[in-house]
Amino acid sequence: MRRIKWGVLGTAYIFERDTAEGMKQAENCGLYAIAGRSMEKAQAFKEKYGFQKAYGSYEELLSDPEVEAVYIPLPNTLHYEWTLKALKAKKHVLCEKPLAPTAEEAEKMFKTAREEQVLLMEAFAYQHSPYIAQVQKEIEQGTIGEVRYMEAALITSDYVEGNIRMRRETLGGSTYDLGVYCSSLILRMTGKEPETIKAVSTFSKEGVDMYTTVLMEYENGMRASFDCGMVLATEKNSALDRFQIHGTEGSIEGVEFGFNAPGELSYRVRTFDGREELKTVAVPQNYRLEVEQLGRCITEGETPAVSEAFSLANARSIDRILKCIGYCQR
Repeated sequence: MRRIKWGVLGTAYIFERDTAEGMKQAENCGLYAIAGRSMEKAQAFKEKYGFQKAYGSYEELLSDPEVEAVYIPLPNTLHYEWTLKALKAKKHVLCEKPLAPTAEEAEKMFKTAREEQVLLMEAFAYQHSPYIAQVQKEIEQGTIGEVRYMEAALITSDYVEGNIRMRRETLGGSTYDLGVYCSSLILRMTGKEPETIKAVSTFSKEGVDMYTTVLMEYENGMRASFDCGMVLATEKNSALDRFQIHGTEGSIEGVEFGFNAPGELSYRVRTFDGREELKTVAVPQNYRLEVEQLGRCITEGETPAVSEAFSLANARSIDRILKCIGYCQR
């Protein structure tokens, strides 16, 4: 199996906490190069994670002809700039969610990828989970009939004032950081963009949304809602993840469930004829799954699991939510 030579732009916490382990586990991934804002930090990451090369600037990494694919875990405000630079350097790109501050910018990113004949995929690791695929299959097979209502939530700890999630200039807030998970899960299970969206938020003194509630209505009468917030005990890395899907013949509820969680995850199916079943799915490290999948797209011609159409549909919904709550992206 050929190993893709990956470069990582930045030494962000998401890489340290999750993606580094996924890349190490991925059978078709080679940890080739790491770039930081300083050579000292890049060198430390090179030694810690086993990269072959370290660079003291992002430009140097993108200039390396050996780099085939780039992972971008930078703050939200830098996704657009550095994804475009990587694509124009003929690198395939896996960029952290949200792909861009706006759907318009996301469209330009995918247009550039097509022009440069390279791949771009938004890094929603949980979308690669076999658990998510199995729940979607239940819906497609009609296990609970026609979906009438879905709800989801992702509530986490809040953060100290200097954290990028708490700052407006770095596009912090619960919708950008957490709501994109809920909206994308609803999009995955319903396969539709909502006809109408209503949303309300509470804001911090820095002007970021600390808690947001969203209501969605669809042309066929289906409804969905989600809550996202950064309101649990400060810096405790705790979270509340949930979803329920209700149909004309029953319901599906996440039991042992967490966005991006590996391990034995469960969901409960209840049908109106009295059947109840708890189903469990073994889930590998999600970040490994997304890295391996993009690698297969490069070497074997697979289609990105998180497609351009999916990312743009989700971005359009986020644009509408942010407009509802009065959070100007720029």
